[in-house]
Amino acid sequence: MRPDPAVAKNSLETLQGQPCIRLSTAQGDTALVALHGAQVLSWVAGGRERLYLSPKAVFDGRSAIRGGIPLCFPQFNQRGPLPKHGFARNLAWAAQAPLSDTEQDATVLRLRLHSSPTTRAIWPHDFKAQLALTLGEGLLRVQLDVCNTSKTLWEFTAALHTYLAVDAVESTRLEGLEGCARWDAVRDQHGLQSGAVTIAGEYDRVFRAPVQPMRLHDGPHSLQISQSRSLGSTVVWSPGASLSSRLPDLPADGYRSMLCVEAAQIDELVPLAPAEPWQGWQELRAL
Repeated sequence: MRPDPAVAKNSLETLQGQPCIRLSTAQGDTALVALHGAQVLSWVAGGRERLYLSPKAVFDGRSAIRGGIPLCFPQFNQRGPLPKHGFARNLAWAAQAPLSDTEQDATVLRLRLHSSPTTRAIWPHDFKAQLALTLGEGLLRVQLDVCNTSKTLWEFTAALHTYLAVDAVESTRLEGLEGCARWDAVRDQHGLQSGAVTIAGEYDRVFRAPVQPMRLHDGPHSLQISQSRSLGSTVVWSPGASLSSRLPDLPADGYRSMLCVEAAQIDELVPLAPAEPWQGWQELRAL
């Protein structure tokens, strides 16, 4: 049986010593996915890089990688007793061979992680998780599936911490959050969003996720961003000049080239009974 042409375009490679899988479409779009953290590091659509990866990111096989799409599981940020953003982004995942989705004219890569002595030493629960990445023409979809494989109920939070590449963050405009309840983490203020989101200085806000897709305008470039209802919050984050200069794995001016638009479930813990599944996704479309 001859291999499918779309599958044949995918390849194994390394980036700064870390094993990665590169996915490609017939139209020339690509995605680079690290096994460390099941993290998307690059997405090129229409000849343009759409994700930001810090040139100072650490690739030691233990630390979180700054940029791309890190996975926060089973805890978001420091909202709990676990290390910041949990442990899934710091562990090696196992990958299946990429498959072609002929209905969507896309390539799908599935990576898996399950509980082990390493994870139980941090979080005493059994689980299995799968991250499915779908690459199509102008399309990237990242979907997390989690199942409780223990005998007792446990709870978690999660996020797809997407770093989007922008030409100049101060010139971007994010539409679709108008009227959504929000919490400004920088000023610790609650309110409703009025108008499009624009960035001036440090920005860190948690919004109630909109029902309709959002649209990010970056000069002549636009992205449509949507997420599943199971991820009830949208986090928009830009570190600004002061914080950026204090982060060792981000250039001092790195904040100008990125904007995080994250699909998250963080305000309420997700309870999972034994054998119960959960799914959440974010989808990006180049316009």
